[in-house]
Amino acid sequence: MSKGQGIKVLVSVIGLDGHSTGAEVVSRILMDSGMEVVYMGIYQRPEMIIQAAIQEDVDVIGISSHASNYAQIEELMDMLKEKNLEDICVICGGTIPKKQVIELKKKGVAEIFPPQSTSESIVNYIVSNVKKRESISMN
Repeated sequence: MSKGQGIKVLVSVIGLDGHSTGAEVVSRILMDSGMEVVYMGIYQRPEMIIQAAIQEDVDVIGISSHASNYAQIEELMDMLKEKNLEDICVICGGTIPKKQVIELKKKGVAEIFPPQSTSESIVNYIVSNVKKRESISMN
């Protein structure tokens, strides 16, 4: 399966969240779909994630959050805006309350995948949205 070929994704667990299993599973799913994945692991700060995203020239940032690190996700979104990097698609996964989902989307998070999300839904979302972004930038 290579529907994700040509897409580069940075996957990270933000803040003091030590729950790495979801991010590791999603990384494998994305690699199996043909995407190139840069896995940063746990305990990453927003600045570190942005620096790696720039250095690796990624299309997507995937954040795993299970420990109420929502303020750090919002900080990440603010920093992307300040650095004119809003063209990077940011998605999140984890046990994020519905009220917080609304706030994160207001900040610019493109999509949030709860624990019951299917592999297919995550891959399809990324493929659809990165392709849209690329076609817009070509015009």
